[in-house]
Amino acid sequence: MGLTRLNKIIADAGIASRRAADQLILDGRVSVDGQIIIELGGKYDPEISDIKVNGESLKINKSKTYLAFHKPAGIISTMSDPEGRPNLGDYFADRNDRLYHVGRLDKDSEGLILLTNDGDLAHRATHPSYGLEKKYLVEIEGEFNKGLSDQLLQGVRLEDGLARAIKVVHARAVSKTHHWVEITIHEGRYHIIRRLIESLGLQVLRLIRLDFGPINLGEMKAGRHRVLNSQELTNLFTLLNIK
Repeated sequence: MGLTRLNKIIADAGIASRRAADQLILDGRVSVDGQIIIELGGKYDPEISDIKVNGESLKINKSKTYLAFHKPAGIISTMSDPEGRPNLGDYFADRNDRLYHVGRLDKDSEGLILLTNDGDLAHRATHPSYGLEKKYLVEIEGEFNKGLSDQLLQGVRLEDGLARAIKVVHARAVSKTHHWVEITIHEGRYHIIRRLIESLGLQVLRLIRLDFGPINLGEMKAGRHRVLNSQELTNLFTLLNIK
C-alpha cells in the first residue's frame, strides 16, 4: 500500500472522514507502533505499522463498498441506536465491512441514501464545496402556484440564512390544495426541504429523495439496496474530483 497520510488511512478504514480523523489525531486518540501521534501530516504504511484508534488496531479495507439504499420512512439515519430505534444498521447487520451513511434523511423522510466504507468519498460527498445536487419528490398540502415556485428559486430567508432551490418542477396536482412537486437543491442543511416548504405556509405530507448527485433511486423498493455500478462510480468520482 505504501506510505499514506495517517488521516487517509483512518478514513479508508471506515472509522471517520479525513477531517474527523485529524481531530482524532489532535486529541491523542491515535497511535502508531505504540507511540501516540498528535501531529498532522505524518505518513505511514498500514501494512507494516500497527495503527490504533482508541486502542483498537485498524482493519484495513482493501476493497471499497458503495451502496445505494432506499430508506423507508420511520428509520433514523444512524448505523446504530442506543435507544433501540429502527436504524440503517438494522438492514446491514450481516455485513462484515464497517459501513457508514453519506449524509442524512430525517426519520419521516424516505428515499435514496448512500452507504460506504470509503471515508474520503463520504467526506467529499457531504462537503458544501462540492455542492452535489439532490432531488426530492415532495407531497404538499396547500395551494402551490408559479409564484411560490419562483420564491423557492429566488431564495427564502430561514433562521440560519438564505436557502433556495436550483430547480422546481410541478409534477402533479391531485387537487387545488394537494400537489406533488420535484425540488432540487445543492445543500444539506437540517430539514432544509421541509423548512423551505413550511416557510411558504404549506405542509409537507411526504418527502422522498430521488437523486443524490448522479445516483438515482430508480424503481428500487423501500428497504432494498444495490451496489453502485461502474458508470455511477465514475460519474460520482468525477464530480468529487477523486482520482
